[in-house]
Amino acid sequence: MTEQPSRALICGSAAFDTLMVFQGRFREHILPEQIHILNVSFLVPQLRREFGGCAGNIAYNLSLLGDLPVPMATVGRDFAPYLDWMQRLALPTEHVQVIDSELTAQAFVTTDLEDNQITAFHPGAMQHAHLNRVQDAEDIVIGIVAPDGRQGMVEHSEQFADLGIPFIFDPGQGLPMFDAADLDRFIEQANWVAVNDYEWQLLQQKTSWSVRDLTQRVRALIVTRGHKGSVIYTEDGQFEIPCAKTAAVVDPTGCGDAYRAGLLYGLMRDLDYETCGRIAAVMGALKIESRGTQNHQTTLEQIERRLAESFGDAAAAQAALTARR
Repeated sequence: MTEQPSRALICGSAAFDTLMVFQGRFREHILPEQIHILNVSFLVPQLRREFGGCAGNIAYNLSLLGDLPVPMATVGRDFAPYLDWMQRLALPTEHVQVIDSELTAQAFVTTDLEDNQITAFHPGAMQHAHLNRVQDAEDIVIGIVAPDGRQGMVEHSEQFADLGIPFIFDPGQGLPMFDAADLDRFIEQANWVAVNDYEWQLLQQKTSWSVRDLTQRVRALIVTRGHKGSVIYTEDGQFEIPCAKTAAVVDPTGCGDAYRAGLLYGLMRDLDYETCGRIAAVMGALKIESRGTQNHQTTLEQIERRLAESFGDAAAAQAALTARR
């Protein structure tokens, strides 16, 4: 009998990313002494529109690992091209709810030749994320609450906790929306917390918690550190996870979401934290080699080979990627 893939519920945003490149330097056009009357325009001959959003990106990467992720998001009346993309990937769409009165969340990112970025973000339908309910999804073994509408993040965390479904709290760019009391509630409900190094500093400022304070509340705190790799903190110790080897550094956008997909893959199989972190690191490395957040492709055999090349144990890599609940 063919084994059914594990199902992870991915609560978060689905968004269109409009990416533009300015063939100059912002600092040459934004004069500090005139900032109070700023009025600038940048010619952007390069423009791409990509499928993005945390729920979409995490689900895409988890599907590359052979799982059946279930994205849960609210989208707008313009979602048809993204829906077609998801259907071609055979990703479940039954919990992607269209809000006819809104547009899909959209990010407009302009990058100059020094990799400085100016971003405008329209949340659109994402603000209605609370209309989706965790209990409406069936056969879920693990979840993640990724950046989304504020009320949606609050309610989905409560619903995971009430149902006894283990989940990762991943506040991301939504972190500024929450105060210390909010964060205390999230972390009491969650099983794991995943943040990047900047977000960890911000979380500490808001709560005054140390690593020890957090690891007494959750099973693990995962902090990604860009080119420095990541650290997984537990009550019993910490695991330093170096970056996996990459062929080229093309575009870091979406690497955090790819990492979280690898993390989910390992956690739902009860793999040890070091192995979870290594799989996550490989997924981030595969993503950074491609432009856009959902354009990279791979196979389990290629992921296994990357694990062995980066971390030196082919047998362990094979065992990790064939593990099942």
